Amino acid sequence: MPKFDHDHDQDPAPPATDPLKPGDGYVQSFARGLEVLRSFGAEAPAQTLSETAERVGLTRAGARRILLTLQTLGYVEQDGRQFRLTPKVLELGFAYLSAQPWWHQAQPLMEELTQQTRESTSASVLDGDQIVYMVRVPAQKIMSINLGIGSRLPAHCTSMGRVLLASLAEDERTRRVQAMDLQPLTPKTTIDAGKLLRTLAQVRRQGWALVNEELELGLMSLAVPLRDHAGRVVAAINVSSRPQQQSAAEMQRRYLPLLQAVAERLGSLLPH
Repeated sequence: MPKFDHDHDQDPAPPATDPLKPGDGYVQSFARGLEVLRSFGAEAPAQTLSETAERVGLTRAGARRILLTLQTLGYVEQDGRQFRLTPKVLELGFAYLSAQPWWHQAQPLMEELTQQTRESTSASVLDGDQIVYMVRVPAQKIMSINLGIGSRLPAHCTSMGRVLLASLAEDERTRRVQAMDLQPLTPKTTIDAGKLLRTLAQVRRQGWALVNEELELGLMSLAVPLRDHAGRVVAAINVSSRPQQQSAAEMQRRYLPLLQAVAERLGSLLPH
């Protein structure tokens, strides 16, 4: 059974610095443009100029300049007073996927895993305090939220998030967890930083994570790390199920070997 070991610690992130300021290494207008793009989403698919300014913390004049620039570039369209993103925004995300073509090779292996387990399977990467879904193969509707490529969930209460956090060097792992806003998504969510750190240490030792109803009641998931040729953890894969269907111990017994086998196969596809 693969385990995390200290020889494969990921490089720690750079130490925290003062808030970024305009200068040779930071273009504030570009950063604000990205903030405007990120302000659109499921909660705000269309926004007026005033709403955009309020959500991003800009003046109306500043928001207007950015929105008109994005409109000129084709990333935003205007319908009356409402602004919306256009499909061209997808180019930004697909640039990442196309730069790492092995994700396309992962899809059929995850589909095979879903067929074997008859459960939903996923692959994700860590981005700050969240996981980002890169592959999602649903077997049935077991979650109240819809997930797809690019969807984000909190790392602290998801099995893939815990696998990815556990792979970090200890000082970086501690720093991140202590800075997290550990929101209780269910009555079972771990919201104590010390307890979470102890759980992550156990995840690192055993090489897998099982989370039972901490993200959503009625949802249980099991995850393992995906390593590159150098042994670094670059992603995580999981299987999701319902605790009503099987116990946590039964899920581990049935699915852990299958997950580990797929993770090994996927690891062999990664570029050197």
